[in-house]
Amino acid sequence: MPRFEREQSEYIEKVVSLNRVSKTVKGGRVMKFSALVVVGDGKGKVGYGLGKAAEVPEAIRKGIETAKKNFITVTLSGDTIPHETIGVSGAGRVLMKPAAPGTGVIAGGAVRAVVEAAGIKDIRTKCLRSNNPNNVVAAAFEGLMSMRGPEEVARIRGKSPADILG
Repeated sequence: MPRFEREQSEYIEKVVSLNRVSKTVKGGRVMKFSALVVVGDGKGKVGYGLGKAAEVPEAIRKGIETAKKNFITVTLSGDTIPHETIGVSGAGRVLMKPAAPGTGVIAGGAVRAVVEAAGIKDIRTKCLRSNNPNNVVAAAFEGLMSMRGPEEVARIRGKSPADILG
């Protein structure tokens, strides 16, 4: 079996960013890598993780492991999201709007990875302020976690979902 070949996972795994960092020591520079990875099942569950290691495949593996520990469940309304939201993390802000069927995923690289891994088919997004992948992915997660469907809103208000939907 080749050294870095892995078996196929049942999850969608996407590497959002790879970063090479170096530390200067007495003998020269020591290179290390950090990998930001998004993992999802395509049915509303998604997670992200940051892995750091001396080699790229090891950093990616660590990122995938961390992402699987940080799964969240996304509230979906068909193939889109139930309402508009803005996710904030650090200086990163991500505006997410529901879209009509057939629109597709209109999103930048980091947000696109999160949205596709979560299984959202129709959405419009815009990165506001920072476009640092770490902050943008975290902001997208904050936005997705803040989603509430009509059933949850009805339960909080003490009404029936039919009253909420009108």
